[in-house]
Amino acid sequence: MSRHAHPVVDTHAHLCESVFDADRDEVLERAGKAGIAAVIAVGENLADARKNLELTVVHPMIRPAAGLYPTLLSLQQAEEMHGFIRRHRSRLIAIGEVGLDHWAVQEEAQWELQREIFGGFIALALELNLPLNVHSRSAGRQTVALLLERGATRVQMHAFDGKSSAALPAMEAGFFFSVPPSIVRSPQKQKLIRNLSLECLLVETDSPVLGPSPQERNEPARAMLSIQAIAEIKRISEGAVIEAVRENTRRLYGDVESR
Repeated sequence: MSRHAHPVVDTHAHLCESVFDADRDEVLERAGKAGIAAVIAVGENLADARKNLELTVVHPMIRPAAGLYPTLLSLQQAEEMHGFIRRHRSRLIAIGEVGLDHWAVQEEAQWELQREIFGGFIALALELNLPLNVHSRSAGRQTVALLLERGATRVQMHAFDGKSSAALPAMEAGFFFSVPPSIVRSPQKQKLIRNLSLECLLVETDSPVLGPSPQERNEPARAMLSIQAIAEIKRISEGAVIEAVRENTRRLYGDVESR
């Protein structure tokens, strides 16, 4: 547990990735020293979901999530993931990552299947009262529309790549937007954060990707770069950002730091 007065939570990272197998201890130690209190470990499939649960036994900083990546267009895999989430509801902090992706999946015929699968996870999240950790690459407007249509309430839009106009209805509905360190090299994300309220912002790393440099492996300690970027864009102190982000994280996930 971080000793910082206002510990930060990395709300979206892929710590189950094999790229962390050799030095996960050191990665999490660096995160703790940087002021990160906990890391929400998302998954893309059943193997990830199982590994995330195993990792929490060894690493108390990790909060496990389970989801099906939107490029996995299989109703059977979705059904199996529903079963896993139901069985492990008491240990999971979120359903994720799930969502829509119109960048990797470009055939309209497949979009309907993607919507069906995502719709199923929205319904499950509502039934089990779990937050959704949502992917929406090149499909921001469509993802927000489906979430609103299905009555989703506890939602994190991860690394949103859409326009502010697509994000505003989600912000008004009480959804949250998480900011990765890649904001330092993304005019789109900088503009988005300029237009969103501080009250809806979280930080994430999406480790091992979306770091300040696309060539380097990203890690949870770099969530502090997101804090710095938000402070700069909003022209407020880093302390004020940390306090707001901490409160926002608790509003969505509860007392995630000491869970």
